[in-house]
Amino acid sequence: MNLDLLIFGGGIAGLWTLLRARQAGYSVLLLESRALGGVQSIASQGIIHGGTKYALTGRLSEAARAIGEMPGRWRACLEGKGELNLSPVRLLSPHQYLWSSGSLASGLAGFFGSRAMRSRAHAVPRNQLPPPFDQAEFHGALYRLDEPVLDTASLMATLVEQAGGLCSLYAPGELSFGAESVRVGDRELKPRHILLAAGAGNARLLESLGLRHPKMQRRPLHMVMAAGALPPVYAHAMEASANPRITITSHPLAGGEWVWYLGGNLAERGVDRSPAEQIRVARRELGELLPWLDLSGLKWATLKIDRAEVATPGGRRPDDAFLGREGRVLVTWPTKLAFAPRVADRVLEALSDSAPSGSPVAGLPLERAPLAPLPWEVVQWS
Repeated sequence: MNLDLLIFGGGIAGLWTLLRARQAGYSVLLLESRALGGVQSIASQGIIHGGTKYALTGRLSEAARAIGEMPGRWRACLEGKGELNLSPVRLLSPHQYLWSSGSLASGLAGFFGSRAMRSRAHAVPRNQLPPPFDQAEFHGALYRLDEPVLDTASLMATLVEQAGGLCSLYAPGELSFGAESVRVGDRELKPRHILLAAGAGNARLLESLGLRHPKMQRRPLHMVMAAGALPPVYAHAMEASANPRITITSHPLAGGEWVWYLGGNLAERGVDRSPAEQIRVARRELGELLPWLDLSGLKWATLKIDRAEVATPGGRRPDDAFLGREGRVLVTWPTKLAFAPRVADRVLEALSDSAPSGSPVAGLPLERAPLAPLPWEVVQWS
């Protein structure tokens, strides 16, 4: 089977690029070795970042500049007016918030009043504070960011439905690469281009292709989940750094309960803690940040995520999505969920050296790849 593009990896970058490439007339298929939604994508907090938190050092960093246009592009898609139709996707919150307390509140007030930040964040008046910040005990400041928060399962399901039968499950042991072909079991594919969008799986695929570059790095997280009678919260608790002290997103459960999914510095600094210790730290952090909130009777769990990215000096977080090229092989790590449209742009630019074949493509006679479950659907609660 002749193809313009063969994609490995059914996370956000692979699925978004599949749909954009098909729109452009390219013949394209996607192969996934586990489940659609990937590992990192389905386990993300669903925030379409606009880069505001990266500017908290007092200047607009390269990361903030690169990601600044992403919420607008995603909102157009969510309204059914963008490059993809994401109108069926469940929107958990139209906004993400920043909150601060104590001495940091006055400093942030001046920062967000600056000309550079006025269009990015808006102070929420005290008479409009959402729960749980609408209490007399809250003495800080809250800022609304125009950054939507999505249900990642709904997002992945929408993309997969639009992809139709173009996403297949494969066993890594049945995969082999030739000079101009790719064999999957007894099927031979002849793609003009290959895109590796498999997150941590890119390392194995690069090795199978005999490629030593680009190099990959891993930046692990230790996320925390709390479930019970909680109000929905979508907010970064800020400290005097570019990273939030803690980031909370909320996800509905049956029976009216919610899961708080906790990231930020809590997750980054907790990678060497045991699950029990990480939960103790999370309880302490929430108790200090939201002391008026009753956190008794909650269920707790943790999840370790091994983020895969292009290698950078010192292992720092990449400022932007990455796309590299070695001959016909393209390699991407999107860095953030929000960067998926940017990855697709760059892939289409890389494909523009050859016209789309326009050949119709049917799915492979392989098992359809399943959707990945959400983290809180599979963890062990305590």
